Amino acid sequence: MNRIDKRFRELKRKGKKAFIAYITTGDPNVETTYKLVKEFDRCGVDILELGVPFSDPIADGPTIQAASERALKNRVNIKGIFNLVRRARKASDMPIALMTYYNPVYAYGVKSFVKDAKRAGVDGVIVPDLPPEEAEDLIKASKGADFKVIFLLSPTSSPDRIKLVGRRSSGFIYYVSLTGVTGARKKLSPEILKNVKRIKRVTKKPVCVGFGISNPSQARAIARAADGIIVGSAIIRLIEKNLGKKDIPQKAGRFIKRLVNAVKDI
Repeated sequence: MNRIDKRFRELKRKGKKAFIAYITTGDPNVETTYKLVKEFDRCGVDILELGVPFSDPIADGPTIQAASERALKNRVNIKGIFNLVRRARKASDMPIALMTYYNPVYAYGVKSFVKDAKRAGVDGVIVPDLPPEEAEDLIKASKGADFKVIFLLSPTSSPDRIKLVGRRSSGFIYYVSLTGVTGARKKLSPEILKNVKRIKRVTKKPVCVGFGISNPSQARAIARAADGIIVGSAIIRLIEKNLGKKDIPQKAGRFIKRLVNAVKDI
């Protein structure tokens, strides 16, 4: 069974919600990313999203854009990310999904990408700029490999689109909690919980909420309705504030632990 499916099944049995963390691979360097993977597993992260750095990240705000620039300066690419995951698998069985734009996947070759990702120990992929109507090649290549293709919904998604994503997304559905780009927010829309419930009425697949969540109180509030919450920019911002320091994994771990506890204690 795919690790993502297995984790959600375990969480459902325990009546718990998922905490999903995002980091950009290679920010500030590959060795720190490797240490962060191990630290996040230790701290109780349920699923890790590893970002593939890209030169034109249209869905990302300035925080993750800057992280991508730092990683690209380190010459991080897909093959290097597969090597990192392969290495991390010797120490961790935490589910891992890659978050990438479609250009790197297309350039690598869709079938080869899925095959090599699965072989390295990756469990799925999120491609923000690939709509489900145009994802047939990726979906077809992934089905036989038990590799998850996770699609996104947003506050502006129509009822028909919610049904389409509900059918085509595997692993979980990524609900983007706001219109605009990624980035931590001081306040989140009161419509989030209502929209999550609307999605859950048409699908039994887990619905996880990302974009904008930055503190334990926000995480706890959203986890009451969603099956999981996703935090990225707030973690990247912490990394950015500590560039050049050796204790980034430990500081990130302490921050993550507070968020994990907030999600689990509801």
